[in-house]
Amino acid sequence: MKGSPFRFRLERIRELRERKEDEAKRALAAAITEHFLAEEQVREAERRIEGARAAQLDAAASGRSGLELVAHQAYLERTETARKASLHALDRRELELADRRDELSEAARDRQALERLKERRRAEYQQEAARIESLLLDEIAINNFRRSAA
Repeated sequence: MKGSPFRFRLERIRELRERKEDEAKRALAAAITEHFLAEEQVREAERRIEGARAAQLDAAASGRSGLELVAHQAYLERTETARKASLHALDRRELELADRRDELSEAARDRQALERLKERRRAEYQQEAARIESLLLDEIAINNFRRSAA
């Protein structure tokens, strides 16, 4: 049977939701990268603290002057402050990562709902097309039977 092909009326909206899901995937990938970098900064800060503590212990054991010991202590305190800042940044990145995951889940749900609707409409269209084709074939068969009987 020749008729109009299936056309989903909400195709533009489905495409928009698909683009929104793609954007959410890219945002999640960026958030994962930022989270990884924040974790790396925390590890680097912890390595600096270990180095500062080791330097402070060496300075104290070698009998350095009080001024040098104060300088080592100040450096250790700065590295600990930098570590706290990097931990705070990591916490923010974890929250952002969770938000991006939620956004992706919501976008995927929205798109999948339209995909299911599209498939239902396609099935309904095919069922109706088959019904019409069956009616036409029945009519052709009846007409042929009438002609042969006459």
